[in-house]
Parts: sequence; structure tokens; C-alpha cells
Amino acid sequence: MHGKTSAGPKGHPHEVPGMKGGKEQAHGKKKVWLPRLIAWELTRSCNLDCIHCRAAARFGPYPNELTTEECLAFLDDVASFSDPIMIMTGGEPMMRDDIWEIAKHGTDLGLRMVMAPCGFLVTEETARKIMEVGIKRVSFSIDGATAESHDNFRRVDGAFASVMKAIENCKKVGLEFQVNTTISKHNLHELPRILELVIKLGAKAHHPFLLVPTGRGSELKDQEISPEDYEKTLTWFYEMRDKVPLQFKPTCAPHYYRIFRQGEREKGITVTPQTHGLDAMSKGCMGGQSFAFVSHVGKVQICGFLETECGDIRKEPFSSIWNTSEVFKQMRAWDDYKGRCGYCEYRSVCGGCRARAYAFTGDYMEEEPFCTYEPGEGAKRARDLKKKKAAQG
Repeated sequence: MHGKTSAGPKGHPHEVPGMKGGKEQAHGKKKVWLPRLIAWELTRSCNLDCIHCRAAARFGPYPNELTTEECLAFLDDVASFSDPIMIMTGGEPMMRDDIWEIAKHGTDLGLRMVMAPCGFLVTEETARKIMEVGIKRVSFSIDGATAESHDNFRRVDGAFASVMKAIENCKKVGLEFQVNTTISKHNLHELPRILELVIKLGAKAHHPFLLVPTGRGSELKDQEISPEDYEKTLTWFYEMRDKVPLQFKPTCAPHYYRIFRQGEREKGITVTPQTHGLDAMSKGCMGGQSFAFVSHVGKVQICGFLETECGDIRKEPFSSIWNTSEVFKQMRAWDDYKGRCGYCEYRSVCGGCRARAYAFTGDYMEEEPFCTYEPGEGAKRARDLKKKKAAQG
């Protein structure tokens, strides 16, 4: 998978983080959870062999992938109860012969369709076709400031050149694009130069991803940056946020939203949707809360990095899974997270990475293993009081 592609919400209902345990009552009514983003792995077939790939994708073909009819029915169901951004990813989504039909169907339903291609297949002609079917933005991955660094990570000679050519073709036809970067020890030192390159290319956004060790990436645990470097890197993201002419925020790095609020508080600034827009309304880990992942065979997960199955759209509608999945319900009950994540005062805006917790502990409810923050005394007292009440019955 080549990351999430976001193009901003369409004004659809979505939750503002900050509610106790995800169970608050708004104006006397029970909280309604709706997906704001759905990452949809249309195929695992891919023309790259990336060392960090969540899907461990190969060229394919892969058996039992969702049929065209199943794909269209899935979009119908999603549109029946919500209007999220639909991220068509893979593998390489453009390797599906029916990709244009699927994208057009979603657009006709009023859904915001975006796509994450690898680059090799984005010619000037296909870039125009992408726009014709209503896709508003595409994302490309750049994981090194040079061709050598990027290609080594992607394990395909010419991968960097193909992305540069694809971006050129997008610019020719006026198609918006963003850049995603997977961060690990191999390119941590290159981050300033990668950001400089992304700005020079004219991207609308740059979303760095912190490596989550799943898929082929599970072999790269030694490439994960240390918790201390993690904190320093997220702080650098925050410091650069208002200095660059594009949207710049990390993904799969939940405690960025704690650092973001700490930084604003030190400046005497209160974070609100009116003053900070999407940054104020976004949450660190959105899995099962405003985000979901659907695999090439219809399996539903809280995200692409946590392979715990939450349902199967071939057996029941996604709308039903979204509302009834026990895993999704657990994700929405922040107070029930284990360790520091369960009582931290930032739990409603961070939540810790559930996939990283699972990768390192075998329990997706455990505390985020790469967070160095110690909750304040007030949070600890609240935890102790909760334990005392529980012990009293």
C-alpha cells in the first residue's frame, strides 16, 4: 500500500476528538460514528516490490479478488449511510481493468474518490482519464531525496524516475497530487531534503508515515526509529507545520496530536476547529472510529496495518460491520485501552497506534510502545479513582 490519500472532507458529519471514552452524548443524543476515510485495497497486484509493503504485494494476479459487481455494490452500501473519502489503493489499483468503472460509479454516488498509484502507469493519457472519472487527487510515494535512496527502498530500479514522470504528467493535465513518505532509519536524515523536494514539485500535501512493522515491514523492526527520535521527529513536523506552503502532517504517528496541542498551549493558543481546521478535528489513530480498511477480498480491518479481521463484506454489508463489529467498538472505548493509553489526558486525540501495539505486544489494546510521554498527575489520580470504584463493585 502506498499510503492514505486525503483531499479534505466534503462537509460530511464526523466526530471531533475530545470525548470521554468515545461515548459522549451530544445534545442529549447518542454519539453516531461515521467513516470519514475508507482505504480500499482494490488489488494486491503490484509492479513494485517495496521492502516495507504492508500487503507484501507482488505482481500477481491474486485469486478471489472482489468482482466488479461486488465493488459497485460496496460503494452503493457505503453511500447509503455516509459519504467518506474513498482511497483506492493496492498494490497498484491501476492494474485492475475495471478501475475506471469503479471510480466513476463512486463519483456518481457523490463519494470523493482518490487514488494511490505507484507511478509507472500514470501517463499523460491516463492522468486525463483519472480526471475524467472524477478522481480529484492522487498520491505518490517518495521515500528518498535521491533516485538511489528511493529505488533502494522500493527495490525497483527506475521507481524514482517513474514517480517524477507521473507527477509531471499530473501537472500537465491539472491533476492534484500529494506525496507520502515512509520514514525509517534509512531516510530519517533525509527528511528536510525530501520535504524541500516535495515543495519544489508542487504537491498539495506531504504526509510522512512512521513505519509500522507489518507485511514485509515486519522484517524491518530494526529500521524503526527509536522512541526518542520518534518524539524529536514529530516535534520537527510540528515546528515546520506553519513554515511550508502545503499541508504537512504525519500519519501513523498518533502522538503527533499530543505534541501539536502541547506546542499550541505553550504559545497560549487554544486548539479549536474554527482556528485550526482539520488539524483540530483529526485524531491520531482513527481506526474503527472514522477510518476503516477493506482488503482486496473484502475483509474489513481498522486499518491496513492491523490484520485483525472485523468483518467480511461478502458476508454482510459494510454498513452493518461498521456499526456492530466488536473490534470497532473496542477502538471507540478509549478508556479501556491498557497502560498509559487508557488514562492519558491526550487519549481522545491520540489513542496510540493500535497496529504498532499489536506488532510489539500481541495485543492491540496495549499502550503505544513508541510513546515517551508520561501522563500528568491528574490523569493518574483519575485512573486510581476509576480502579477504586471498580474494586468497590
